[in-house]
Amino acid sequence: MSGHGERRWSGRNIAPMAPDPELTELRQVRFYRPDGATDILLVRHGESAAVHPDVPLPLMEGQADPDLHPDGRDQAEAVARRLGDQAIAAIYVSTLRRTTQTAMPLATSLGLTPIVEPDLREVHLGAWEGGLYRTRVAEGDPLLAELLVQQRWDVIPDAEAAGAFSARVGAALARVAAAHPDRMVVVFTHGGVIAEALAQVSGSAGLAFFPADNGSISHIVVGPAQRVVRRYNDTSHLSSHFGGAPEGPI
Repeated sequence: MSGHGERRWSGRNIAPMAPDPELTELRQVRFYRPDGATDILLVRHGESAAVHPDVPLPLMEGQADPDLHPDGRDQAEAVARRLGDQAIAAIYVSTLRRTTQTAMPLATSLGLTPIVEPDLREVHLGAWEGGLYRTRVAEGDPLLAELLVQQRWDVIPDAEAAGAFSARVGAALARVAAAHPDRMVVVFTHGGVIAEALAQVSGSAGLAFFPADNGSISHIVVGPAQRVVRRYNDTSHLSSHFGGAPEGPI
């Protein structure tokens, strides 16, 4: 800090420093994590195993639970290289194996044991579970258009109710933040969860941030008074290109 009338941006508030009679210039303001807040890095799991139309994916408590595709394992290694020099206090995963498999390279590098947070699991897709969602996307099912219009997953038959999904994701974020004030944590989770988390923090439509790419990093700051989106779908550790070919969202 130079002392020349600098200000700290903390969430939505600007807190002025002590006046400086020798002030000669005003620099642009840099973001600082507010006191008591937590930096949460949301990492979408690496690409999961391919779906074959006649072979349902394995299930965990009624939800698809595939292993990572070999490309997904490469993405996990890239995430570990990207975050390996950060001051990370904890690593969280969901109950689904693709998040743990994505987290392991970073966890091994840092000597941390991932913490399982059940409420970070993906939204339950009801009648479209077990890999059927990908099939419906590939077929261009018209229900997908309605899903985007309504901005909620429970347009899908028997899918998890929007209110229940929102509540559990919000509760998980609150628990993670409360456990690590003034620290940084990494949460390995799913595309639907990341979209819901960023929607809650930003006040956006429910699917405005869907889908994040496999292996991408999004960044929110969650504190007692402010919640801020700092970054979304950062894939600079995976590719230097913008855009790219379409891909399935889950």
